[in-house]
Amino acid sequence: MTHFIDRRLNPKGKSLGNRQRFLRRARAQIREAVQKSLKDAAVADIGKERKIKISTKGTKEPRFRLDPRAGGEHDFVLPGNKEFMPGDEIKKPRSGEDGGRGKQASDSGEGDDDFEFTMTQDEILDIFFEDLELPNLVRTTLKETPTKAWRRAGITTAGSPTQINLVRTMRNAFGRRIALRRPRPQDMLELEAQLAALEMEEPQTDDTRGQISALKDVIAKAEARRKWIAFVDPLDVRFNSFTEQPVPTSQAVMFCLMDVSGSMGEREKDLAKRFYMLLHMFLRRRYEKVDIVFIRHTHDAQEVDEQEFFYSRQSGGTIVSTALDKMLEIQKERYATADWNIYAAQASDGYTQSGDARHCVEMLNADIMPLCQYYAYIEILDEREMEVFASEDSGAELWRAYRTVAELWQNFATKRISKPADIFPVFRELFKKSETA
Repeated sequence: MTHFIDRRLNPKGKSLGNRQRFLRRARAQIREAVQKSLKDAAVADIGKERKIKISTKGTKEPRFRLDPRAGGEHDFVLPGNKEFMPGDEIKKPRSGEDGGRGKQASDSGEGDDDFEFTMTQDEILDIFFEDLELPNLVRTTLKETPTKAWRRAGITTAGSPTQINLVRTMRNAFGRRIALRRPRPQDMLELEAQLAALEMEEPQTDDTRGQISALKDVIAKAEARRKWIAFVDPLDVRFNSFTEQPVPTSQAVMFCLMDVSGSMGEREKDLAKRFYMLLHMFLRRRYEKVDIVFIRHTHDAQEVDEQEFFYSRQSGGTIVSTALDKMLEIQKERYATADWNIYAAQASDGYTQSGDARHCVEMLNADIMPLCQYYAYIEILDEREMEVFASEDSGAELWRAYRTVAELWQNFATKRISKPADIFPVFRELFKKSETA
């Protein structure tokens, strides 16, 4: 095996190895700041630009410097000095006395100790995708902008020569010529015919010569008028205008169902939020309008806002079927299947009241799955439980019941996860190139 040691220097004599260590250290802080920002962000705000703040401590690139407080002689040239003469000695400042030139921490939290900058959508998504371990093709697809098309948007006075609107241009030119009384070609031909007839008369009298002179003046003025009144002036030119508009698509609603009982801790809710964010990003790629409905449940279900959905705790037992009942109720009231594509994403730790799993299966098969484009269920476990339930057929009652639904419906997916990298397999079917039913 061959090893290469790169001893090249960066500009200003800096070490390339130190530079790479600095970048890794800075990226670790940026990644931590982004993950914290995403944790507090809304599901629909995953792709937006945001300000990130990191500490400057430990991010500076190491380099050798001369300590000004160390021993030795230091020569300075101070132009305009009025206090010291050549040969005067200046006392060294004691440690910590730097004349106020050192960096001071800010009480407001935005001083020299913090560095704030704005990260673009692509940079945010790159860091968000790291833990999810998505394939590169999927990352590129999710970061692409929606499809757009060019559409007519009226008439404009500026544009490309290939977009000239001839009808509107000639209409403007004709109206301008009429308003300025530009002589017509027929009028010029009539004047020239009259002049020719007078010049052919014999003998030429003084009256005839006077008429010829006057007619020549009229023709000269008419010719001059035709020259300074252009047939088509730049002011007459009009262009077809086009604007870029998104291609119209149908709309979708995303139902987020989650167990918020005491067994669902902060780790479980954070994994569920990443799952919902990824699903929302996928739907935004396919639909222009996406509504999100948050339904939390314990022994009963409620529609809540996003803040309460992720960060509010509720005591009580767990009855999953109440969330399905609430979803059907909201769908019938606000989201008709003729106008909306319906997606559902459910997150739970797998526990429910005895006998409730069978009721959930009946509701899914009879009422919910015929309406849904896609239904994804994730069961959030820890590492130890993942090893215990290695088989797909083993697990809690709710998991075993949902596996029977997945066998009947191709658009029903189940997955156990314990870390962010386990989320993407739930979306393998979603990323396939298939038309929406």
